[in-house]
Amino acid sequence: MKLDVGQSAEVSRRFPASDAAVFAGLAGMDALPEAVPQPLIGGLFSYLLGVRLPGFGTNYLKQEMRFLSPARFGETLTARVTITRLRPEKHLVDLETVCLGEDGRRVCEGRALVYVEDAVAA
Repeated sequence: MKLDVGQSAEVSRRFPASDAAVFAGLAGMDALPEAVPQPLIGGLFSYLLGVRLPGFGTNYLKQEMRFLSPARFGETLTARVTITRLRPEKHLVDLETVCLGEDGRRVCEGRALVYVEDAVAA
């Protein structure tokens, strides 16, 4: 796959309130979360990196996330990853990661570093 700086991919997902009980049960929590749990938002980035950009064969090396605003159950969240730097000699790809609420507010921002065996710069 040919990768270029500025290339991006995004996915939108709505987490219904019923996901609160499912997550609490899986996590062994006594109380239901009031907002979409941060690991579910992180999972959106994992999906994008592993399936869309760079895609299959991507290996996570580092992920940094700053949560700026709670994500409400039932709202549409849009996660986006954007390539900010390519280091083809080391097979490394740096990406900006952003998740927006349906009103455009930043729920989460950060960056990811991944290893991609066949990363090719333009």
